[in-house]
Parts: sequence; structure tokens; C-alpha cells
Amino acid sequence: MAELTLVQAIQDGLRTALQQDSRVVVLGEDVGKNGGVFRATEGLWKEFGDERVIDTPLAEAGIVGAAIGMAVNGLRPVAEIQFMGFIYPAFEQIITHAARLRTRTQGQRPASIVIRAPYGGGIRAPELHSDSTESLLVHTPGLKVVAPSTPYDAKGLLLAAIRDPDPVIYLEPMKLYRSVRQEVPAEDYEIPLGQARQVRKGDDLTVLTWGAMVPMVEKVAATWEQRGVYWDVLDLRSIYPLDEEAIICSVRKTGRVLIVHEAPKTGGVGAELTALIQEHAFLWLEAPITRVTGYDVPVPMFALEDDFRPNQGRIHQAAEKLIAF
Repeated sequence: MAELTLVQAIQDGLRTALQQDSRVVVLGEDVGKNGGVFRATEGLWKEFGDERVIDTPLAEAGIVGAAIGMAVNGLRPVAEIQFMGFIYPAFEQIITHAARLRTRTQGQRPASIVIRAPYGGGIRAPELHSDSTESLLVHTPGLKVVAPSTPYDAKGLLLAAIRDPDPVIYLEPMKLYRSVRQEVPAEDYEIPLGQARQVRKGDDLTVLTWGAMVPMVEKVAATWEQRGVYWDVLDLRSIYPLDEEAIICSVRKTGRVLIVHEAPKTGGVGAELTALIQEHAFLWLEAPITRVTGYDVPVPMFALEDDFRPNQGRIHQAAEKLIAF
């Protein structure tokens, strides 16, 4: 079992999918000879050729449009958008066509498409390279949205996404591409979509988070454990569909909820989680549900990036108030 970084696990997942299924194709700008902007597809073009690993022009609408056409004709395309902030020109293709394909054709046409997009901040990238606008996609019926936080999950979620009958937006936390390593099985395996991961068990506070926020939350939770306060931390992994059972069970156990995400607060996924908990676990709450998020501004240039993203201090302060309430 090899110890891989998250981006290496994604590459391993793509290679496994290409080996296992001749219908799988990878497309995007520079995914072929160059191996991708983050090297997630490095070596795949040489191994599988330019009919399976396809370089495209820098035209996001064209990349997703081509993927839709491939899916309609029976292929399983995996399209790469270089940064989430570049995905907006492709929204018309994603929302108007990919998300509606199965419904529009009453299930006669497949929509098995994966759109990979690096997202989030923490790597000192320029404007539009650090966006975290997953709520725009979660709000679109017909799409599934996932975000791994570990190398093991990255491979398993990717293989499940590629084999899913619906379009899946696969968000890759750039901050974690090379900052974490984990043993990843060489063989084929899947992580089911819609299933959260229990990161830590505790009875005092539920923390709901995903992506690059997971290891940060783990660090703060460890400091609280030294004080005898135990957090129940859930890595959602699948932002849509949500693992509602795991979320509600945890909240009913602890009575206190902290939601941490790096996207802006207003209209974010944290708001949807809050509504879900209000509907199903209101009588178990011991304190107001609290969110630690990015601010309601465009992601700033890197000089202010650390002030925009949630950090250990903000998470700690929010937990202090929740526990003391």
C-alpha cells in the first residue's frame, strides 16, 4: 500500500478508472502532455494516448459541453476545470444541460459526467484562483457535489463519482494537495456518495465541516480534548447529497453545533445545514447553531487571505462561546 498525497491519490484514481473502463476519458486544458496544472493527470496521456486523455482549448464551456456530448453517446468523461473560479463560463452547460439531462430525457440518456475543480484558498494564488462557491452548485437540482479531505477518500470518492449515473462536481481542496499523506490501496475501491466520515467522536460539541477545513478543525479539537471536552467531528465529504442521518444523530447526542466552511457565510452550505438541524433536532439544541466561515466579500489577494479564511483562533473562540452558553 503506497503512501500518497491527495493529488497523487486523484491521479491513481483516474488511472484506475481508465484501466477498468474503456468508456472513461479525461479532458481539459493541459491535462495531456503537460499533466495538468497541478500534475493530477501526469503520465496518463503517455499511458493511455490522446483518444483517452484529451487536451482542449482554454474554453470551460467547450470542455463541459464536449463532456456532455460524450456522456450522451455512452462515454464516462472526467473534465478538468483548472480552478473553481474559472468554472463560471461553463455554468450554462452545467446547469442548463448536464444537470437536467436525465430528467429531460426521462432517464433515456445518461449523464455520467465528473467535473473536477480545485477550490479554496491557502496557497497564495491570485484573484479567481481561490474561490469556494460550492453552494451555487449544491443549489442546482440534478448535480451531486463532493469534496475529499484525505488521500484515501480522494481516490474512493473519485471512482464512485465516475461510476455514478448523475453529473458529479468533484471539488479538490488545493491547500491539501501536497500537505497530507496517507496509505492508499492500489486496488479498486469506492467511497459511497452521500456518506459522511466520522473524524472524532465526542459528546460535547458537533462540528460539521469538509475539505481543507477538516485538518484545521482536528487540530483545535485536539486542544479541547486536553481540557476534557470532546468534539464529535463529521467530515461531510459529500455536500450534496448530505448524510442527514449522521448529522442529526450527532446533533441529538451533543446539543451543540459548530459549522466550519471557507465559503462566504450568506447563502452558504452552512445555512442549509442549520435549516436541516432546525427541522429535525431543534428540541435537542442547548445553544444557537454557530458558523465560522469566510466573509461576504470576494476572496481577497493573498496578503489578506489568512484574514479571510477561517483559522484556528476563530474556531476556538466560537467553540468557547458554544460550550459556555
